[in-house]
Amino acid sequence: MFEQRNIKRLFLKTKKQTKDFLLSAKSREFFVFLCFFFIAAGFWLLQTLNNDYETEFSIPVRLRNVPENVVITSEPVSEVRVRVRDKGTVLLNYMLGKNFYPVILDFKNYINMGNHVQVQTSQVQKWITGQLNASTALLSMKPDTLEYYYSTGVSKMIPVKLCGNVSAGEQYYLPDTLFTPDSVRVYAPSDALDTMKVAYTLPLNLDNITDTLEREVTLSAPKGAKYIPASVKLTLPVDMYTEKTVEVPLRGVNFPADKVLRAFPSKIKISFQVGMGRFRQITADDFHLVVSYEELVHLGSEKYTVKLRTLPEGVSHVRFNPEQVDFLIEQIPADYGY
Repeated sequence: MFEQRNIKRLFLKTKKQTKDFLLSAKSREFFVFLCFFFIAAGFWLLQTLNNDYETEFSIPVRLRNVPENVVITSEPVSEVRVRVRDKGTVLLNYMLGKNFYPVILDFKNYINMGNHVQVQTSQVQKWITGQLNASTALLSMKPDTLEYYYSTGVSKMIPVKLCGNVSAGEQYYLPDTLFTPDSVRVYAPSDALDTMKVAYTLPLNLDNITDTLEREVTLSAPKGAKYIPASVKLTLPVDMYTEKTVEVPLRGVNFPADKVLRAFPSKIKISFQVGMGRFRQITADDFHLVVSYEELVHLGSEKYTVKLRTLPEGVSHVRFNPEQVDFLIEQIPADYGY
């Protein structure tokens, strides 16, 4: 109740002070000053707007009447930036009141120009100038040329490939790079389509990956080409390294029928790193230790340094025990085996 009385008293006091001010001589002087101030500001604004200025605004671009059998592989820009010069009053009307019609590119008008259409600057400027006042000067237009590419249904499927570098963290490795889908359809003019073999992603660089990663990546389409879909899902499976040891015999190849290889020891222990996911898959049968007769004859030594001809996929950091073996090329008797 007390607060309501205080509010009412304050309101009545403020009302009385306002009424007294409006009826006083000072208020009349204030309003006269305010009136002349607005009149002066108006004259100043009109004088200022009467000068020449430059400004920039945008006009939309539209491509219409595209046939159903045509795929636009590289669409024209969505707008052009126009720079003009005129008096401030005209420019103010452009910015606040005038709505510009979009630049219309009718596909039918350029069908004889081939798969790469370039609209001349003069045509676009004529369309824009027709919407401007006669006093307005068109200074520049960006872009100065409107262009687009299209394909009349010509396409093919090409595989997706990663562009960039990805690496796993210490004691981890990337067994594969998976894309979903792994191939995309590309639309492009016939001459360009023949040269396209792979659809690359936008550059991607990732380091020290320690867990399986999934990411949506955009494909980098060359100018005049269009991928469907335009992006794919990238999966980078990560596996942890573990060590395994197998025992593999050393075998001789290309030996004459009357000669045989004797190696000491005859079997080599091969230790290597492999991902845990492939630990059981990699066996001794995946390794082949072979040495040719010609190589041993020209060796000039009785010790052979062990080496693999091929390395199984997913295997790294291979070590041999022993690294060298003694060998003997033994002559087989003529009656051997009878």
